[in-house]
Amino acid sequence: MPSASPEIDRASQMVTPDTIYRQLPEGLSVRVRVPASSANLGPGFDCLGIALGIHDEIDVATTAGGITVDVTGEAATDVPLDANHLVVRAVLGGLAHAGFSVAGLHLSATNVIPHSRGLGSSAAAAVSGLAAASGLLAASGLADRLTADEMVQLSSEFEGHPDNAAASVLGSAVVTWTESSDGLNRYHARRLRVHPDICATVFVPETESSTAVTRGLLPDAVPRVDAVANLSRSALAVVALTSDPSCLLAATEDRLHQPYRAEAMRPTADLVAALRARGHAATVSGAGPSVLVLGSGPLPADARSLGVEFGFTPKSVEIAGGVEIA
Repeated sequence: MPSASPEIDRASQMVTPDTIYRQLPEGLSVRVRVPASSANLGPGFDCLGIALGIHDEIDVATTAGGITVDVTGEAATDVPLDANHLVVRAVLGGLAHAGFSVAGLHLSATNVIPHSRGLGSSAAAAVSGLAAASGLLAASGLADRLTADEMVQLSSEFEGHPDNAAASVLGSAVVTWTESSDGLNRYHARRLRVHPDICATVFVPETESSTAVTRGLLPDAVPRVDAVANLSRSALAVVALTSDPSCLLAATEDRLHQPYRAEAMRPTADLVAALRARGHAATVSGAGPSVLVLGSGPLPADARSLGVEFGFTPKSVEIAGGVEIA
């Protein structure tokens, strides 16, 4: 019987109401480990992202019936513990995309990625669910795994843009773009090989933010000089990330979105400005309020202390690989 709800059908545009589903057997299991991500990296609004070494882990098993969810860690008391859980929705959506359903599922999730802090927690959840679906399909012997391109597409449909999701799928840094035709969006990504000298530090506050709210602060049009500046910095960011980290400070300058969100996240904007004044390539991580700093070496102690003074917790993180399925 079909497992995908109408909501999942809309999120997965290749599924139609008359799709005939084959049911996977009970007793299949898969473990997934998925990285956090930071989007935009300053000028690359909705088109640049990077995977960060903060990981959520999930275990998913097919059962004889019903959906059960156990969550520990970050936001464990705030997420739904039923079929509305984003990971469950993504598992079912991924299976439906391949033409399969399940009688029941058990999900066990260990959350480490901070929620609503601009570190791609929702994208990671969607990617982990799709990766779990991929692993279950392979374990059944009835279908091939979902391809990386399929996971980028399907996870980006949940998000509405591909930068965070693609980074969690592919790892490293990514360049993403969207093509629209006939009312459908096709999401694409290419992985960049990050220069081995580049180190990342995230500054995470206790406060949360809403991507929907911060997007609402952006204007419909920007001055041409600002658009041109961001185009040049986005191109330079690819150079800085892959071959010349000495360009990181210039490459992470933004005029397109951060200035318009500054008043809504004053501590974040002030920390970014203070770090950049000291020569560190600091940016708002995604929609904030976390701050990302990329550099050609570990961030000095005085810069980390500055973050603490502003009310942020600094954490050195690796540039991560993509989602792992076991």
